[in-house]
Amino acid sequence: MDEALKDNILGALENVIDPELGIDVVNLGLIYKVDLDDDGLCKVEMTLTSMGCPLGPQIIEQIKMVLAEIPEIQETEVNIVWNPPWNKDMMSRYAKIALGVS
Repeated sequence: MDEALKDNILGALENVIDPELGIDVVNLGLIYKVDLDDDGLCKVEMTLTSMGCPLGPQIIEQIKMVLAEIPEIQETEVNIVWNPPWNKDMMSRYAKIALGVS
């Protein structure tokens, strides 16, 4: 996958907002890996802020919706992983400022 397409995918994922925190999944550091194969299958490896997050299914559906708008993507598969565990150090500077985290 070329860098421009990867940037396009990450840009689309910035439209997926974590409903509890009000910050997108990219800036929260929840997206670990994005890959697109030759058949148009986009695999997203991500985590959630907590194992008991009740909004996981809603976030996954939003991811599938925004990525469906990218012509090169035919299907999206989202895999939730817990390793490495998410922590506030994974957030972008923007997210830390927005949430008042130092």
